[in-house]
Amino acid sequence: MVRQADDDGVRDPGLRQPMSVDGKVTTMGSTMNGVSRRRFAGMLGLLGAGTVGTALAPDGVRIVREPAAGAAETGGHDMAAMTKATPAAPAAASVKPTMTADEMDAMHEAGIKSFPAPTQGLGGQPLPFEMDGDVKVFRLTCQLTQWEFAPGKRVEAWTYNGVVPGPELRVTEGDKVRIEVANELPESTAVHWHGLMVPASMDGVPFISQPPIKPGQTFTYEFQVRDGNAGTHMYHSHHNAAEQVTKGLLGSFVVEPRDPASRPAFDREYTIVLNDGPIGGYSLNGKSFPATQPFAAKKGERVLFRFMNEGLMIHPMHLHGMPMTAIAQDGYLSPQPYMCDTLNIAPGQRFEAIVHATEPGTWAFHCHILNHAESDHGMFGMVTALIVEE
Repeated sequence: MVRQADDDGVRDPGLRQPMSVDGKVTTMGSTMNGVSRRRFAGMLGLLGAGTVGTALAPDGVRIVREPAAGAAETGGHDMAAMTKATPAAPAAASVKPTMTADEMDAMHEAGIKSFPAPTQGLGGQPLPFEMDGDVKVFRLTCQLTQWEFAPGKRVEAWTYNGVVPGPELRVTEGDKVRIEVANELPESTAVHWHGLMVPASMDGVPFISQPPIKPGQTFTYEFQVRDGNAGTHMYHSHHNAAEQVTKGLLGSFVVEPRDPASRPAFDREYTIVLNDGPIGGYSLNGKSFPATQPFAAKKGERVLFRFMNEGLMIHPMHLHGMPMTAIAQDGYLSPQPYMCDTLNIAPGQRFEAIVHATEPGTWAFHCHILNHAESDHGMFGMVTALIVEE
């Protein structure tokens, strides 16, 4: 993945450049244009002491507590290394940390300073298509990839085209679509077009609507996107799904309206794919904090966020500083948009919400199930920021 140099020589934005659609400037994806770690830290006034990118956990700093049964690496934190067994003690005995308040604060600060931390790989970018007559042709390859979800933390991911999330498929109501899926995985798979109204034979459920796509085989899906099916949708495996999807076989499928005036206007947009499981424990767009990417806006802009939950748990996404206006659920416009600062997103659900960026500053944006976002070692997992500039 190409990295662009910024003033500090380190930048991994990958943000799609603004594009004009009917005179409206939009910026799509999960990454941010022009915010390097140095620039972000400068906004927070954190550059005076220490080096940007300091490790999250200094050696020798540990909390003494009983490890949970079956504890595993989660959210970029090595739980086995963070905990150690202690002799049996009365139930009422208090747990005493071995680090001071200053040491804990230093770990929290170091994580913020390293954000956004560069990692290899960037998912969720638009997938180019070819035209075959009046049909848009997309190609997906299911393959194993070593995916870096946090600095120095890699896992074997099951991916579409080598990235997590898979490439974003973007079409318009009425488009004829063909998607060729090649399987290079060690087991069979299939692709379900979650939220899309398609013929039953194209629904992607093995032994109900199609045979499984066995290793080495290719299957072709073809359908016309119906009018009235605009909005935020998903695609993912529907074969051994609890394992294949949480390991990375997931992506966004956005259907733009044939008439842009039929949906609320916005100035730029971002997609946020929520996931929990092998990819970092808790992740946003395939990355765990501090490797998540911040979102950018200019004061006064209306920013559309497309949320989709591809995980196994509910994730209430909370934005500091400004309300969100929820305008659509599962692709369908709400008859009564409503304002909130925390939007509860269950597995399989998609929400569209608009933020009117009225408040300049850097605003935390995270899952409000707090152990998905922060620990004594600092922020991790489902945490990012919205930066509103004058």
